[in-house]
Amino acid sequence: MISLSLGEIVRTLGGKVEGNAETRIEKIGTLEGADASSIAYLANERFLGALHATHAGAVILATDQCNATQLPRIVCGNPHAYFARVTALLHPVANAVAGIHPRATVDSSATLGSGVSVGPNVVVGCDAHIGEGVSIGANCYVGDGVTIGAGTRLWPGVVIYHECRIGERVVLHAGVVIGADGFGNAWDIDHWVKVPQIGRAIIGNDVEIGANTTVDRGAIDDTVIEDGVRLDNLIMIAHNVHVGAHTAIAACTGIAGSTRIGRNCRIGGAVGIAGHLTICDNVEVGGKTLITKSIAAPGSYSGGYPFEESRAWRRNAIQIRHLDEMARHIKQLEKRLALLERKDP
Repeated sequence: MISLSLGEIVRTLGGKVEGNAETRIEKIGTLEGADASSIAYLANERFLGALHATHAGAVILATDQCNATQLPRIVCGNPHAYFARVTALLHPVANAVAGIHPRATVDSSATLGSGVSVGPNVVVGCDAHIGEGVSIGANCYVGDGVTIGAGTRLWPGVVIYHECRIGERVVLHAGVVIGADGFGNAWDIDHWVKVPQIGRAIIGNDVEIGANTTVDRGAIDDTVIEDGVRLDNLIMIAHNVHVGAHTAIAACTGIAGSTRIGRNCRIGGAVGIAGHLTICDNVEVGGKTLITKSIAAPGSYSGGYPFEESRAWRRNAIQIRHLDEMARHIKQLEKRLALLERKDP
């Protein structure tokens, strides 16, 4: 168990200690569930009640909340981000043991940097290049000509198809598939003809991709995920999609082919984005929204229909089915009203 004083934490991460800097912390907790050996954080003044009732040994607060408690505290500009860094200090990910497991298959033409760990039942194809300190978990497949940058971690069951490029310090969680064929098919009279997918999937540095997410290879040009992107579990990225740096996308979102998403976007869960669109930088999309045309202005966009009591929802759904008919009637009534107004001075 790692134990750190508030003073030691601040010397490592910055910030300022208010109260006893020798207070020792051993674990992370919520305001409601923390005990005297835990540190918690307050990110929103709505939770001041929980702060006043907490049993935490210390808390992390924003500068403008510095005096909200007399508990030992670390004051900083961004409590949520600071809390994440403290969590990493107290719960570091264990380093994999360097070496190639005897049940792994590594082609003789592949190059492996120093400190690489290759787990059981891993297959590394010909001419693959694995950078220093890369960890490849059990049952992974690294295809021919794949490049993986230094410090990247593949959790068990990751598949990377041929010629794809993975940057440095990338995390690919279990079941991720990089570079499978995009959904390219041409209709020819009475059957489909497969369109060969000859592009690649390119993943930048410091990207994290959640479990069972898929990033298809490009049809001709590459599919690109830029630096610092965060993809949640169960996301579908189609061929030739381009996701800008530091964009975050939540679970179950699907992005159709050849769409470009800008930098610093935030896309909620179960969003559907049609193909061949452009979404500019700094766009936020609410969960369950369907995007059917390009977005040219930064801002927040939503389209999901909120839930309500079932009987009321059914009544409203019936009315929605008749919106087009109702619109036509309204236009007719507006024309009649305009005629009446002209006749009656």
